[in-house]
Formats: sequence, C-alpha cells, structure tokens
Amino acid sequence: MIVPNIHLTETLSIKPEYQNNSGVSGNKFRKLKYNLEAVNFLKTKTILTFGGAFSNHIAAVAQAGKEAGINTIGIIRGEELAERIHDNPTLKTAQDNGMHLKFVSRSQYRDKESPTFLDALTTEFRSYYYLPEGGTNALAVKGCEEILGEEDKEFDIICCPVGTGGTLAGLINSSSPHQKILGFSALKGDFLNDDISKFAKKDNWNLITDYHFGGYAKINHELISFINRFKLRFDILLDPVYTGKMMFGIFDMLKKGRLSGNEKILAIHTGGLQGIAGMNLKLKQRELPIIKI
Repeated sequence: MIVPNIHLTETLSIKPEYQNNSGVSGNKFRKLKYNLEAVNFLKTKTILTFGGAFSNHIAAVAQAGKEAGINTIGIIRGEELAERIHDNPTLKTAQDNGMHLKFVSRSQYRDKESPTFLDALTTEFRSYYYLPEGGTNALAVKGCEEILGEEDKEFDIICCPVGTGGTLAGLINSSSPHQKILGFSALKGDFLNDDISKFAKKDNWNLITDYHFGGYAKINHELISFINRFKLRFDILLDPVYTGKMMFGIFDMLKKGRLSGNEKILAIHTGGLQGIAGMNLKLKQRELPIIKI
C-alpha cells in the first residue's frame, strides 16, 4: 500500500508509514512482513521475542500474530510489571491479542542473548521462531528496503529515527546514489554504528546522536512542547520515543544551518503512536504536561 507523502514545507516532507496498515503500522509492519513468511514456511506455530514495558515491537508482534493465527510469546523486562499489566496499555493490549507474557528481572534480561538463557527458554517453550528485541534481522532489513519508492527519488536527504538500526539499514540499501541517509538515534551513545554496519550495504549515511534527550524513552518539557506544537501546526501526531526526537532534530539542524534549506528532505514517520498512552501515564506521575492526542 502506497501512502502519499505529506508536504510540511517547500523542502520538508513526511512519509507517514504509520498509515500503511490498520493493525501493525509503521516500520514494524515492514520488519515483520518477511519474518511472518518465514514462520509460515517453517511451519512454526509460535514467535518468541523480547521487549520493555511500552515496546512498539511487543505490541506489533502480538497484533500480527493474532491476525496471522500465530502464537506469540513476549519476554518482558521487569518482574514488577507482572502485577501491573492492567495499568499498562501496551502490555494489556498485547495480552488481549493473545500474547503470552513472561516477565524476567532486569539482570536476566541483560543476558537475554546468552546460550544459557536461550536454552532455558527452549526447555520451557520448546519450538519457536526467534525474533530479537526490536525485530531487527536480515529479513526485517529486507522489508524496510521497501519503504522508499520511485516517488521518493526526488529527495536529497532521507531522515529516520533509530532504535535497533534495522529500518535505517533498509533505507540505506534502497537509497538512490545521490541521497544521504541520516539516522536520529533514540539511544544515548554511538554504539549503534556497528549494528547498522552489519546490514548496511552503502556508506552514504550518518548517525545523529545529539537528540536522544538523555536516552531511550527519556523526555522533558521541551520535547513535549515541540510535539504538541507540531500537532497543532501540521495535524500530525509524533511519538515521544522516536519520531518526536527526529523531527525536533531536523528543525533544530535546519535552524542552525547543519541542514541546508535548499535540499529536499524526507522524514520517515515510523509510527509508535500506541506508546503515547503509556508515556502520558508516566508524565502524569511526574506532574509533567502530557502529549495531546
């Protein structure tokens, strides 16, 4: 399904990937497309994956599994969340969509890729199709290579928020020779460069690490205000973990001359809007303004 780009200014447009599927929207739809085909080809009845309290990936896998008739298991970071499922919009919806949730401690979760931990999961759940946290693997990158179409060749710069790097790698691989790909990291640090390089087939990209606002899922008054002003001005909702930070970064770089106002820029809106409800709960607890939906 091709969703038309939304033109914000003469030189800046948004590709609204969040509109590409009613159930599993944004880059998660792209990441899961070929993985679901693999599940069916292998005749595996279950997907097992990982995520945190308000994970877009967990929500998407649960929804996709429900739509495809595939069992799903989510290994969730934080044992304390087991007692608060009904207070967590993401986890409650995932459970309602049939996902079996297994809660582990944060120390266990840090070792989630260790052979010992994975062997224990195999003993408990037997046969399953493994998806890493965030869903990035070679098949996910292949799906994300389909984000850019012929209509996007007019743009000089493609911008994308970055969590695990799979979406950015797909954009890099499918980009035209004249295009520059900028990834706006939602995480603190530049370690993602190595993860992206595992899948990227070109070197026409840079990772921007100036707009993480303190780290993954960190947010403050300035970012909330920007997201709410953006909604008022363009009638487009941004999520606070990924696209909000990217768009803040783009506007700031344009203002400071780090991006040329003469180049045509396309920003990929990767979705993630389901997480706003959970973020607003946290903002209310901290007595901060909420994101206006």
